[in-house]
Amino acid sequence: MSTQTPPYSIPAWQVVLDGQDLTERIRPRLLDLTLTESRGEEADQLDLRIHDHDGRMALPRRGVQLSVALGWIDAGLVDKGTFRVDEVEHSGSPDVITVRARSADLTHPMRTRRERSWHQVTLGDVVRNLAGEHGLQARIAPALAAIAIAHLDQTGESDVHLLTRLGQRYDAVATVKAGNLVFTPIGSGTTAGGTPLPSALITRASGDRHRYSLADRETYSGVRAYWNNKPGANRKSVLVGVSGNAKRLRETYNSEDEAKEHANAEWNRIRRGAATMEFTLALGRVDLFPEQKLRVRGFKPDIDDTAWLIAKATHNITGAGGFTTQLELETEVD
Repeated sequence: MSTQTPPYSIPAWQVVLDGQDLTERIRPRLLDLTLTESRGEEADQLDLRIHDHDGRMALPRRGVQLSVALGWIDAGLVDKGTFRVDEVEHSGSPDVITVRARSADLTHPMRTRRERSWHQVTLGDVVRNLAGEHGLQARIAPALAAIAIAHLDQTGESDVHLLTRLGQRYDAVATVKAGNLVFTPIGSGTTAGGTPLPSALITRASGDRHRYSLADRETYSGVRAYWNNKPGANRKSVLVGVSGNAKRLRETYNSEDEAKEHANAEWNRIRRGAATMEFTLALGRVDLFPEQKLRVRGFKPDIDDTAWLIAKATHNITGAGGFTTQLELETEVD
């Protein structure tokens, strides 16, 4: 048998269902496997589409766990985590089974609505409390952990929703991955523990398709938020950026600090969206993931000169042997 390396790259993948490796059983039936990795606003998602032309494939039960690894035969596999099946579909003809699974760390208790309040705590106290209740390890950036919170209500919302709301308030990644509750500033370029994330460089020659969009940077000159900590008192406001054409937030907040936090987060989101880019790599890059800093080469000077941040990475492997990665990029904010 020849041991020569093939002249082309061959995608590799592995799917394990509740500890049982199903890769070889699924391989001849695979239509496509899609893994979507998000920054935190959405759960990571795994989609599988499988041929069932002979009716011999059983439908997986909802709630079972799928572990997935992706890569290339010559480079090896990268573990991409565990997912819990929450949607199963059978369609035809021809008969196809579609399985959709989301990050297994987002358990049912985390999605259950609750009622409680915190008083005179830090953001770190809240995140560590939430992590402990769900058997997770809190990974919160020190600068965020020290933020004081005078009062915080959780009224008829799940812990997942509360984390999302806190992430929006402090412009932070708020997500659960690999047994960790991660809370770190968007675009920091580091893990929650302060370890720098590897940056990446891609060239136009690596891609099949791209779409670059530049919004009018003068649409908003800043963000104004209002606050009023006494019933019946006149509203006051804080401004982040400059007045001119400042965006006005509708909600009235309970303190000046809270209003400023929301204004600052919204101003960062506006600036990150000033320029966006979608880029599909002809050869999948499983090493690229959300929150990595990225540079591109081979486009227009304005595009090449922009410091980019990966907001979402979608990896797709087809039964025909293709493996591509689609990146959604935002402008990095200083």
